Amino acid sequence: MSGSKDTLFLGLTSEEVEARKQKGCANTIAETSHRTYGEILYANIFTLFNGTLATLLVVILLFGSITDALFGIVLVLNALIGIVQEIRAKWTLDALALLNVPTARALRDGQIHEIPAAETVVDDTLELSLGDQVAVDGTIVASDGLEIDESLLSGESLPITKNAGDAVYSGSFVVAGSGRFTVTRVGAETYAQKVAAEARKFTLTRSELMAGIDAFLRYVVCALIIAAPLLFLTQMHSYGSATGAVPGTVAGLVGMVPQGLVLLMSIAFAISVIVLGRRKALVQELPAIEGLARADIVCFDKTGTLTKSEVSFHSVERLEQDDYIEEVLRAFGAVPSGSSTSAALSAAFPADKGTDARTTVPFSSERKWSALQIDESTTWLLGAPEVLLQRSPNQKGALLQAAARTESGHRVLLLGRSAEAAAPHRLPNDVRAIALVLFEEQVRADARATVAFFGRQGVACKVISGDNPTTVAAVCARAGLTDIGEVVDGGAGFPTQIDELGEFMERHSVFGRIKPQQKRDMVKALQARGHVVAMVGDGVNDVLALKEAVLGVAMGNGAPATKAVAQIVLLDSAFSTLPAIMAEGRKVAANIERVANIFLTKTVYIAFLTVSVAILASPFPFLPRHLTLIDALTIGIPSFFLALAPNAQRYRPGFVKRVLRFAVPVGFAAAAAAVTAYALAGAQDSANAVQATTAAFLTILAFGFWVLIRLSRPLVLWRGALLGIMAILSAVVLAVPLARSFFALAVPNVAILAQTLGIVATTMVLLAILLAAIAD
Repeated sequence: MSGSKDTLFLGLTSEEVEARKQKGCANTIAETSHRTYGEILYANIFTLFNGTLATLLVVILLFGSITDALFGIVLVLNALIGIVQEIRAKWTLDALALLNVPTARALRDGQIHEIPAAETVVDDTLELSLGDQVAVDGTIVASDGLEIDESLLSGESLPITKNAGDAVYSGSFVVAGSGRFTVTRVGAETYAQKVAAEARKFTLTRSELMAGIDAFLRYVVCALIIAAPLLFLTQMHSYGSATGAVPGTVAGLVGMVPQGLVLLMSIAFAISVIVLGRRKALVQELPAIEGLARADIVCFDKTGTLTKSEVSFHSVERLEQDDYIEEVLRAFGAVPSGSSTSAALSAAFPADKGTDARTTVPFSSERKWSALQIDESTTWLLGAPEVLLQRSPNQKGALLQAAARTESGHRVLLLGRSAEAAAPHRLPNDVRAIALVLFEEQVRADARATVAFFGRQGVACKVISGDNPTTVAAVCARAGLTDIGEVVDGGAGFPTQIDELGEFMERHSVFGRIKPQQKRDMVKALQARGHVVAMVGDGVNDVLALKEAVLGVAMGNGAPATKAVAQIVLLDSAFSTLPAIMAEGRKVAANIERVANIFLTKTVYIAFLTVSVAILASPFPFLPRHLTLIDALTIGIPSFFLALAPNAQRYRPGFVKRVLRFAVPVGFAAAAAAVTAYALAGAQDSANAVQATTAAFLTILAFGFWVLIRLSRPLVLWRGALLGIMAILSAVVLAVPLARSFFALAVPNVAILAQTLGIVATTMVLLAILLAAIAD
């Protein structure tokens, strides 16, 4: 489908527009980066954890007492936390999208109409002017000094001049001049959408904490499948009926599920999300909190990430002494051109004392210079050095100095003077170089401090940009990168094999002229070598790398596609938020490991109790309410505070191994002590079943406090007070008759109490010796 010659002057007719819409040639895009409400609900409700608890809840409601079904609250809360957070993040991004709905000015029926960009069709003629965002791909048909910023697509920081016949791409911006172009590709066929489509499929953040706990849950489910029939048959043998057997069976099975651990992890993540939200960091998935804490390499884009989008005035280097330099620059700054260099010049040399120019040759990207004639004998020119001095053979020194400044990463304009008048299509002869005017990309004010923070934390920083390698290196130096080394060009000779590329990436830190697919491969290559990589970017050219990284962080002023695939969005584009994100991640990771030891210890001792009961063909020593009380006093309430407490410990890989190395021996010791105390108490003639249960209860309670004390070190004041309160509550339960009656406990006689304390003390001493022997 192609436009006729009349289309360039009159545009499409209404009938032609409608015909193209009917043929599917409109700029409609099916956004699928975010999960729908249904997908969010499904993902947070239908989990292995929820399914396990829900099954046990139904069983206890059908055959047992509702007082033993308190664990159902955990099931509901855990699902709600994940659902609420994901929906909240979806609402935030949807609101941002509504505030940034692009429009286009289309030539139709001979008139310019402003329309939503989504209504653009193939062969439309669209008008472009300063500040416009290009919404579709096309071909330029008319240009008046048109310059396009394609940094979000390619990373190139310099504007690109566009003339008739040149291609223009969606996602770019007009920074100077005006023009018109004919639409050639819309919707999913545009360049930006094709890049984004490679990252469109939703994937959950990779989390070692989540993966570890999922592994624990899988082990538990396998154990439940084996233990359930054995425990039920044992309880049937002891009680003689299903009504009596079900509570004990469910108590054993529920006790094996680390229900509170999953809930506490969700709560810890959710509170961190709120904390970061106050710092204008939008967390789209709860596990993303952990990502930056795990990272040993952070990759940054340059343009729009390390730097702002605009340039700033740097300095004037005088080549000749002239008292009018600042006055002339003030006059140039007063002439509107729409370019970022003009805006920087105007800010550096305010026009309130400017000199009025009699004749102006405005800046043109085609000419690459502008001119002011202040008086009849002098013409001042400002533009590209190589253009202004092309007819001035005696100015080679100025050209060499300008080239050196360009190599150092500056944008360089030459201020020249001539005795001849200037005209739009005639450059004066014999231009005399008076000064070099230097500009530079604005490095974000907080970039240096953030880069230094990562250096202190042992996290390597790598800059991957689509811009000129020399410019990238200069910006990196100003941003505080200390290990710049050799700057790599992503052109010919750049490694393509993942193994070779990974080794190459480890040796270098700064890369320029890198394409979007190369960025993705670079992240993939580093991760293939065992690194944990976070990626920070803002443009469409960063989308694939953001998706590949363990954690993708997008700048709030970035492209919509970038914010859609990132797990965290810095809404105010503040670099200084990254250390706070790492701190929150470290706090969550260290605290969850601490409480995982507590919860998994319980899972292990319940599993060993279940096996012991099956082997000995004895009643299960606890009812569900007993385990609920132990959970509250030694696990649930203390773990809540421990999970949310400040913790600056650095992340260490090997979460699962460390937890199992602690939980298995402690859980086995607790179970062995409880079974022994239960059996010996029950063997006494003066004891009844309740007193035997109380002996086992006190044993597990004692081990619970021992674990808490060990994992709460250093035992600061608030932790000591917390443990004291839990101990007092335990004593109250045993001392108050109503509480004892509700929890089916009794005050043990002196013999049982002494016997139980002896078992507990002996086992704890042996356990401490074992843990010291197997410690790292």
